[in-house]
Amino acid sequence: MLANELDDVDRRILNILQLDASHTNAELAELVHVSPPTCLRRVKYMNEGGIIERQVAIVSPEKVGARLTAIVEITLDVQAAERMAEFEQHVAAEAAVLQCYRVAPGPDFVLIVQVADMPAYHALAHRLFATRTNVRNVKAYFSTFRSKFETRIAV
Repeated sequence: MLANELDDVDRRILNILQLDASHTNAELAELVHVSPPTCLRRVKYMNEGGIIERQVAIVSPEKVGARLTAIVEITLDVQAAERMAEFEQHVAAEAAVLQCYRVAPGPDFVLIVQVADMPAYHALAHRLFATRTNVRNVKAYFSTFRSKFETRIAV
């Protein structure tokens, strides 16, 4: 399913679900002004088409003890495809790594990491970077205040 296949009803459904995915089908149908069977069919179609990847709960990091956010730039020594994929698999296995991006130009990767505190970050850095022979450079930035956090994509 492609973005250009979405009509106004689909877009309204997506906007509401991105704000609160806990609505029942009947509530969602009422909010977008369609019948419940139509709403259910459209949501199912968007799920099967990959437009809706998954529905999750967004947890407050501070309230579960993950108070430190780090944005980490990684540069590898060797950027061959298999070495890049190997690094991605290595960091993907770490629960504290919330996001991993290959980027260009500049570093090879940017990671978003959420941990309890600085000792937890140091332990993570040792596990992920210090023991890897292909990691050339690590540069970390630590968030002092989060002024915006959004998961919603404008559709």
